Amino acid sequence: MDFDRDQVEASAARLRECRQELTGYTGGGAVNGWTPVAQEMAEACRVPPEDIAGVVARLKELQLLLNQLPPSPEKSRIGQFNTLYLTITEQVEAHLGGKEVTDRRWLEVLDVEFARLYFKALASWGVPDIDTPDAWEVLFRRSHQEEISTLEAAVLGVNAHINHDLALALIATWERLGYIGDGPQHPDYLLVNRIFYKEIPPLRRRFANAWQLEIDKCVGELDDWSQRVLVRTTRARAWEQAERLWELKDNEKDFLQACTLMDRAATIAGETLLKGAGVVRVLWLTVTAPVRNVWRKVRRQRGARRIGAIAG
Repeated sequence: MDFDRDQVEASAARLRECRQELTGYTGGGAVNGWTPVAQEMAEACRVPPEDIAGVVARLKELQLLLNQLPPSPEKSRIGQFNTLYLTITEQVEAHLGGKEVTDRRWLEVLDVEFARLYFKALASWGVPDIDTPDAWEVLFRRSHQEEISTLEAAVLGVNAHINHDLALALIATWERLGYIGDGPQHPDYLLVNRIFYKEIPPLRRRFANAWQLEIDKCVGELDDWSQRVLVRTTRARAWEQAERLWELKDNEKDFLQACTLMDRAATIAGETLLKGAGVVRVLWLTVTAPVRNVWRKVRRQRGARRIGAIAG
């Protein structure tokens, strides 16, 4: 059967509509585009960087633009993710010249291809006739909403970048440098896991709001351990997805359908993260409500005693 790109795209559109219906998204109130810095954003993303130094410089340039977006200066939710991404990329750059890296060229190309997918998604948002991956849309259409915490925004960005972009970045790297399988470069891939292990805990606490910090205190090191497991699992899965996609690269229809499925899976994961965060917030507020009520009574009683002492 001949390949029908229109048929695949129509199927992808139906999947998107179904997903949006299930999550209750109607498009109302969404900021589609990067106003008031749309032109500057398009220019910043126009020419892809060629090396990791260029990626770092581009992320810094984008940070200045993203900080100007709603809801207020330096509060854009996509800007919060960009901050995290910049921190991780600077650490990768710092490790490139170290003895622990087997193939500097391979790791740098992977980092560049990985970043290009993020820049491409940014450039596509709000542009007519150009689709933004749904995994990124989950964050982009909420980038102005204060209801989404900075921590949730950062997690949504990590979800889109790892669960959608990373496998495609591996494919692009293999196309440029050759397929390596589980060759000597694989430990370089795992090196990034260790960078995540080190950087994510302080970044998570930096982005967390008050109730998230309270939960963090209660669970102690459990959050750090669970996020190390999550990083290891999701990045291992991205490698496996890339290997499956590599086997399909000569069959355009199957390849595009597999990419669509990967995008939808990452999107559902992002929407689920938000729903899950909401449930945790409700449970936390429910559990702590009696304690807060008691504390309010104590403060009122103290205030009354102080007033009585002054009056006496």
